[in-house]
Amino acid sequence: MIAALPRELLASLREALATLGRYAFFLLRLLAATPRGLLRFGLVVQQVHNAGALSLVIIMLSGLFVGMVLGLQGFDLLQRFGSEESLGVAVALGLLKELGPVVTALLFAGRAGTALASELGLMRATDQLAAMEMMAVDPVRRVVLPRFLGSVISMPLLAAIFSLIGLFGAQLIGVQLMGVDAGQFWSQMKGAVELDDVMEGVIKSGVFGVACGLVAVYEGYHSVPTAEGVGRATTRTVVISSVLVLLLDYMLTAVML
Repeated sequence: MIAALPRELLASLREALATLGRYAFFLLRLLAATPRGLLRFGLVVQQVHNAGALSLVIIMLSGLFVGMVLGLQGFDLLQRFGSEESLGVAVALGLLKELGPVVTALLFAGRAGTALASELGLMRATDQLAAMEMMAVDPVRRVVLPRFLGSVISMPLLAAIFSLIGLFGAQLIGVQLMGVDAGQFWSQMKGAVELDDVMEGVIKSGVFGVACGLVAVYEGYHSVPTAEGVGRATTRTVVISSVLVLLLDYMLTAVML
């Protein structure tokens, strides 16, 4: 059966498996360097600021509008069944378990992921990474690892902020505009949302942080040292990160359910 496959398809499969292996080895290299890399705590904090704090505006705005849309759509749907008071539960579960981690990861890949990839790609194109190697400085530990750890730490924090702002947006529409009782909105949410629901969102956002951070630093570190190569690495970062987030979201949801 394998022999019957077109030669081009076999070549694509081999290349995909080889790329997956290179990602895996690069991740293992980063994990092996993590204990010593954490000693440079200042570098990690700086990258948390660059990847996380500088993404707050787009995360908060997106969370607010997503929450407002959920409030409108959820109210319209629940009103057909006479369950408008359950709006808080529906919005909270949707944000905490799915939309919060997923939308945050997609926005993170488009904003911070591209910045990381282009920054590392520019360092490769201008021979800064090669200069570090000549001075016996490991660029993975000195440059790549803090950016990877900054992404991993920032993602759950950004997802939590996204969900909180989204709940505020849904409350603004559902309670203030549509007339849902505020006490029922919050009390039913408090009674229905469990710790497992919160932990599902935390686990997903953590996994998405590892995936998006790994793709960004790998593509930037291994980019072709030309202007075209840096642009291609940036584009690949967005595409691969987005597809990977959606794939991992399905896999994690299937396992947790």
